[in-house]
Formats: sequence, C-alpha cells, structure tokens
Amino acid sequence: MNVNDAVESVEASPETPLLYILRNDLSLNGPKYGCGLGECGACAVLMDGRAVRSCTVPLGAVGARRVTTLEGLGTPEHLHPVQAAFIDEAAAQCGYCLNGMIIATAALLNRNTDPDEDTIREALRHHLCRCGTHMEILAAARRAIAYAKAGRTRRSTPDDVSPKAAKEVSP
Repeated sequence: MNVNDAVESVEASPETPLLYILRNDLSLNGPKYGCGLGECGACAVLMDGRAVRSCTVPLGAVGARRVTTLEGLGTPEHLHPVQAAFIDEAAAQCGYCLNGMIIATAALLNRNTDPDEDTIREALRHHLCRCGTHMEILAAARRAIAYAKAGRTRRSTPDDVSPKAAKEVSP
C-alpha cells in the first residue's frame, strides 16, 4: 500500500481497520483511536486527497489508493499550510482532535481553494472537539486558506503576515 508516498508492505487480514495498520504496524501516530465507529474524526486520513475515517476503512478497501496521514502532509522544514496555520493560531488544547481537524481542513483545500465560512464550518462539523478549541480551530482553518493562497509552506513570523492578511483570518 502507498502511505505518505512510500510503498509499505504489511501482512494482515483484509478486514483489519486501516487505523490499526497505520498505528501498530507503521508507527504512524497522527491518526488517533477515538470512538472506533467513524463518529469523532480523530482517526481521519486522506485517501486520494479525500478525508476518510481510518477506523472504518478495512485494509482490503485501500488497494492502490494513496493514503496520507498527518505525518505525510509536510516536513518540519516545509509544513503543509494547514499545519503551519494550526501552529500559528495555537489551535490546540488537549490536541486529541487535531489530527482530524487538520486532515479535514487539508481535504477541504484539496477540493475548494477558496471556501467561504459556511463551507469551512460544514467541513469541520463532524469532527468532535471536547475541550472547546472551536474558535481557534476555525481561525486556523481561515489562516490555512490564506497561507495556501500565498503558497506558504513554513511557519510564519509576526513580520511575515501583513495586517490585511491577519485581519482576513481573524475570527
């Protein structure tokens, strides 16, 4: 299977949830085990650019599809715009939901490079955050859109963000 642009070989039953393979066999801990029912979004990964709940995807359904986890979005030197935005907005409290929120935002940007507020909220509404970081997460999603438009692939410094751009991404 193709995970984070690397061909990986695993031996497991085709019914094994993709999440178990990612975490247990490939040591990719971005996707989290949350509910195990596909309800919370903590286990989200990109499959061919679309967000899926890896706890409900059997290994046999992966086939030749390209799987991208949080670890495969960017590197420390070249963060994905969504990763940079979530860091810059400090959009974390406990952090358990972040994998799903980041993956959902990346998937949104894959299909819509200029989403409006309603579209952003719709993309994130099925991802549960239990510690109340919703406003910061929404601000991070808005900032990620601005970063993606600007082609940004690293964390910003205060001098990197123009006053106009900062105002556009503020809640």
